[in-house]
Amino acid sequence: MPEEQLDRRTYLKFAGGAAASAALAGCAGGGDGTTTGTTSDDGSGDGDGDGDVDGGPPEDFSVTITQGQMPSTLDPHNHRETTTDNVVLQAYEGLLARDKDGKIVKRLATGYERVEEGTVKFTIRDGPTFHSGEDLTPEDVAYSVNRVVDPEVGLEGGFESPQRDQLAGVTGAEVVDGERAVRVNSDGINPIVFAQFASYCDVMQKQWVQDHEKKYIAKNMNGTGPFELTDYNESVKVVFERNEDYWQENAAISKLTFNAAKESSTRVNQLLNDETDIVVNVPPQDASRVKQSGSASLAPVPSTRIIYNAMRYDVEPFSSPEFRRAMNLAIDLESIIDNVLSGFADQTGQPTLEGFTGYNDDVGPYETNKSKAEDLVEESGHAGASITLHTPVGRYLKDVEIAQAVARQIDELSNVSCSVNQRDFNTLAGELTDGDLETSPKFYLIGWGNATFDATQTILPLLTTDGALTSYSNEEVDTLMSEAQSMAGGSNRQSKLKEANKLLHDEAPWIYLNRQYSVYGVSGRLQWDARRDERIEAYAISPSS
Repeated sequence: MPEEQLDRRTYLKFAGGAAASAALAGCAGGGDGTTTGTTSDDGSGDGDGDGDVDGGPPEDFSVTITQGQMPSTLDPHNHRETTTDNVVLQAYEGLLARDKDGKIVKRLATGYERVEEGTVKFTIRDGPTFHSGEDLTPEDVAYSVNRVVDPEVGLEGGFESPQRDQLAGVTGAEVVDGERAVRVNSDGINPIVFAQFASYCDVMQKQWVQDHEKKYIAKNMNGTGPFELTDYNESVKVVFERNEDYWQENAAISKLTFNAAKESSTRVNQLLNDETDIVVNVPPQDASRVKQSGSASLAPVPSTRIIYNAMRYDVEPFSSPEFRRAMNLAIDLESIIDNVLSGFADQTGQPTLEGFTGYNDDVGPYETNKSKAEDLVEESGHAGASITLHTPVGRYLKDVEIAQAVARQIDELSNVSCSVNQRDFNTLAGELTDGDLETSPKFYLIGWGNATFDATQTILPLLTTDGALTSYSNEEVDTLMSEAQSMAGGSNRQSKLKEANKLLHDEAPWIYLNRQYSVYGVSGRLQWDARRDERIEAYAISPSS
């Protein structure tokens, strides 16, 4: 069978048969995490345990991971990219985490509980030390939370955290007198607060941050994690070594290197030439090369990421709902998934993925109707519009090819022309995360991963008036999301979120594209399970038996 004819079923066969098919079958959420967490008796060793190695770690086990982009910074609070997160999470840790199945687990907290409507408490683990040698304290934890959510605290270090919406509703944190604990306050009940902390807010040492300038923090690291930074060349590589004083079992990996190659074919060639050990976004046409190499395998998993084309509501022609709906109707999404992604994707028609809290089963993808699209363009008053779609290169699976297909299909309309502008991902991401809507392109392709499995963590940052990365404003959406955030959970909250998803489908602030499947190429010398949240935790990697 020619490689370009690989369909989804064949791809799954190459990816590993029944096991891969089961992994791709669904993406159920990990729960909202609102139950009380238990406290460890001994205060140690109750992390997710993915990296435990019987008999102790090998003395020399080096691993290289190749992504599509280098990290934009080493400051864990000053970015919004998964590629950067995959680097910083090797050295920094949060209060809670998720295991590879999405379940909330304890990390730097040994217990967590809701003490009243707007307040939760975390009991802080005794034992972890920062790479500089100082002990972790509750003051460090409270400062880290405040550095993300309180602009005044962030400005001490020369920035306002772009992650504020990742802890939406959280207003601040304080140390509990007489306890090794931190109290976190929210504006209202904040029903997903534990799910938020299971995905976001790495802990930094307060004094270390205060002692250094923004530029230093962006190029150096001082966390409590299993790996310590040894070398950082911004455009070339990031190198870690094993933290021999880690509070859990030491990592199996002795030396860990991250590098990047934008072209998927380059990454695959490096894998097959034993120049790297894990590569991201293996395209369908290279699946057979990896599977049949004898030295590597595929690790596919459905991700929590949506790919979409944002249209800025504040500029013409995208200020018109009719024009935005026309752009959705102009797209043959099924054709893009079949011909560009070889069927290796799911169609979307709302911001929330199936299986997430708030997903609306009654809302489907837009059906292609070019005649109606042309009529809506005329109705919008923007006939003859010429638009440019900005797309990153090499960040997402087939990102450029998807953008080119979208532009080509829009260009087929008789009254709209469309072209593509290929962009460096970090530059584009910087424009989207700087807090200024006017610096963002008018029309762009981007992806968004939601590790909380809840609709709010996509809609709040991306589609509300005050969202950190918003391209849209709608008073009704804002009201629905505010109401949902004030509810503890249950059917009423679900109804509000479903209503928001229906409204966002109808108003079409995006061209709804696909849910991305993460397909990794993995060297045969490793044991590692791919995660749905796209995180590559090197602590979970061990030598193959």
